[in-house]
Amino acid sequence: MTRIGLLSDTHGYLPPSCFSFFADCDEIWHAGDIGNAATINQLMAFKTVRAVYGNIDGQDIRMAHPEVHAFKCEQVKVLMIHIGGYPGRYEKRALQLISKEKPDIFVTGHSHILKVIYDKKYQLLHLNPGAAGKFGMHTKNTMIRFVIDGSDIRDMEIKEIDR
Repeated sequence: MTRIGLLSDTHGYLPPSCFSFFADCDEIWHAGDIGNAATINQLMAFKTVRAVYGNIDGQDIRMAHPEVHAFKCEQVKVLMIHIGGYPGRYEKRALQLISKEKPDIFVTGHSHILKVIYDKKYQLLHLNPGAAGKFGMHTKNTMIRFVIDGSDIRDMEIKEIDR
């Protein structure tokens, strides 16, 4: 069993409550727009981190983290990219990656809109944790935690914080 914390679009800011929300997590996944090295380093000092870079991230982040990250967590195939769209409105490149990788979970960021949608067409769970940072149009900081147990994805919880 692996406990996952998921966030995106921190833009150089980590809400203090993310550390208590992710305290029992084994890994933190960051879906891009990290903002700066200090932010990702703070997360990596706290937990194991898997991250992709986003469109606002500089060379320091881009050198350390890929644009696309496809990996297995237990028996679940995960595909993570910052700009990916969502079911019915996937970006062209994301759709190509979904067709190639056939993930069980597709993680994106960028929109600052939290979405948890099961895509019947591609048989995947689409996760966008919204935005945890201070910059953007969102009025709430959001993040997700859940459990992967073998091939089972369960116990999804959302944290919502007033900005």
